[in-house]
Amino acid sequence: MTGTSSSARDPAVPELLRHGRIEITGRLVDASNATLFGTVSADGVEAKCVYKPVRGERPLWDFPDGTLAGREVGSYLVSEAAGFDVVPPTLLREGPFGPGMVQAWVDTDDERALVDVCSPKKVPDGWIGVLRARGDRGEPAVLVHADTPALRRMAAFDVVVNNADRKGGHVLAGTDGYLYGVDHGLTLHVEDKLRTVLWGWVGEPLPGDVVESLEKLRAELDGSFADVLGEHVTRREVRTLSSRVDALLAEPRFPEPTGYGPAIPWPAF
Repeated sequence: MTGTSSSARDPAVPELLRHGRIEITGRLVDASNATLFGTVSADGVEAKCVYKPVRGERPLWDFPDGTLAGREVGSYLVSEAAGFDVVPPTLLREGPFGPGMVQAWVDTDDERALVDVCSPKKVPDGWIGVLRARGDRGEPAVLVHADTPALRRMAAFDVVVNNADRKGGHVLAGTDGYLYGVDHGLTLHVEDKLRTVLWGWVGEPLPGDVVESLEKLRAELDGSFADVLGEHVTRREVRTLSSRVDALLAEPRFPEPTGYGPAIPWPAF
């Protein structure tokens, strides 16, 4: 890689994130925790990145263990170990404001939306309705998402990591043609906390490639990967992850909402 990387999947990006010099150029002001963006550079090579310092995290009573940064890294590690490939390269390292999560920035294709809210009469062909609602003026509206293999893989990944915050704005269509999921600080809890906008395949069989990824992940969890993941989340959370994978392999279908809490995060975007 030379010059500036244009894809989060460039194989040189992880090492650049790990060893490059981080320069902060701005802040995402809508984020609930400190979320900074900038560049990371080394030896004349540069890439855009997101940096979330641990000291900028807002404590959450229902996620008291570890750090949100650690959960973001843990989710990336699970994605890589299983071969889901839905999370941009993410790692934990020192930054300008102390240790934090550093993640490759994803340039997005605004014309390739994957989740939307629209009139029931304007649902795109092939899209799936998830929730009917009312707009600000009482007009009917429906939460919808595309039906693509890549989005199905993301939905399955969210089940595996028990993602409590899959908003529509966390689903990114990269200009490089790949699909990415971001903001995984609320994952890997021992209690069922799945909250997502991607409920369109409830009850359907998991695709064969997803089952293969689950089998790969389960084998990794029986080896040294459990110790690697245990550096970022609790041992109990690692064991619960293994149990979730076992349950999905025993009944390889997209699950239904449990009914014990909100099934969709708020706000949905």
